[in-house]
Amino acid sequence: MKWKHSLAVLCLALSSTLVLADPQAGDRLFSLTGSGASDTDFDSNTASISFDLGQFYSASTALGLRQSAGFSDSTGNSSWSGATRVFADYHFDLGQWQPFVGGNIGGIYGDDVDETFFAGPEGGVKYYVKPKTYVTFQTEYQIFFDNADEAESNFDDGAWAYSAGIGFNF
Repeated sequence: MKWKHSLAVLCLALSSTLVLADPQAGDRLFSLTGSGASDTDFDSNTASISFDLGQFYSASTALGLRQSAGFSDSTGNSSWSGATRVFADYHFDLGQWQPFVGGNIGGIYGDDVDETFFAGPEGGVKYYVKPKTYVTFQTEYQIFFDNADEAESNFDDGAWAYSAGIGFNF
């Protein structure tokens, strides 16, 4: 009989933790992601880092700023690039799982990059491992505005950006 009470107390404790995983209006968010790659001899290397800083304006809607920076070094030729954009995302409340869809607009710049503005859709998922801590996986498609006369070409010549990392609501 005691184990039934213990099980009930445990279920109640866990259910309140799951409720706390939901973002609240006014919560701020910070995410940090990164990636890297090298060939087998480490002659060609790339690394990138990105962060999001934003706020939930409702339990479902977040707006913010995303900054990315990348570095590439291939047989002595090095270059860097960056992208700065604002984003708006709508989150679907599935408890600890928070899939989201949205869009962003910003600019890309750096060495060996056609500096231009871009916009596009994005989507991903946040999984809350603790009430205010999550791991995130995201992808976005960047439609470049470098040639205003050829909108179809801009879409076809766009780029995918992927990220995985950790984030916090505060």
